[in-house]
Amino acid sequence: MSVRPVRLNAVIAWLFIVGSACFVVGSVPAYLEAVGGTVDGVTYFVGSLFFTSASFCQLVQAQSPGTTGVDASGQNRAAPVRLIGWEPDDRGWLSAATQFPGTLFFNVSTLAALTHNANAAESDRYVWRPDLFGSVLFLVASAFGILAVSGRFLVVERRSVAWWVAWVNMLGSVLFMASALASYVLPSTDELVSTRLSVAGTLLGAVCFLVGAALMFPAWRQGLIPSSDPIPRRTA
Repeated sequence: MSVRPVRLNAVIAWLFIVGSACFVVGSVPAYLEAVGGTVDGVTYFVGSLFFTSASFCQLVQAQSPGTTGVDASGQNRAAPVRLIGWEPDDRGWLSAATQFPGTLFFNVSTLAALTHNANAAESDRYVWRPDLFGSVLFLVASAFGILAVSGRFLVVERRSVAWWVAWVNMLGSVLFMASALASYVLPSTDELVSTRLSVAGTLLGAVCFLVGAALMFPAWRQGLIPSSDPIPRRTA
């Protein structure tokens, strides 16, 4: 199986854009009031499927050397892809490999959230826990993503679009984690720890992921190696 590197990158970016947009829309209170809880829940679930699809494609990209580190002409030549790989020494691969199961947890949590009349214990077990696990994995993936781009956390590379992508995604992961913590249902009241923080964290986090996905296009163009470079380099 082969794919054009530039096309694979575009597919990943657009899948993340659509998935993030679903989470943004689903988090808007006016949307919930207009369509009702079921449709709103379906919006989140559909968004999570786009996230998972994008994450899997990104994992394939990370473990397929011919799909990264290409020049302007090479980006349009079909390269073989590996659907299964193991690259533990590659921080870019570690980021993608950690993020993918995180999206699967979001699939579980958003699907479980469609269940009506769940009590506090059921909500915490089937919705909150997978959401928390997914958020933790997103944080870890974002950390690996930053290290893949800069090598260290304290390095500032304002001219690098990939650096901005990594840090915008980290901010989104932090906000998703805040939302997850605020979404815990208190058994004594059947209420969330903080509804406002839960909604705001999801909304702003999704906006960050949307921005990060959109920046993947200029990051790709900036990461193309010079045609005269004899040794292809992998880009984050």
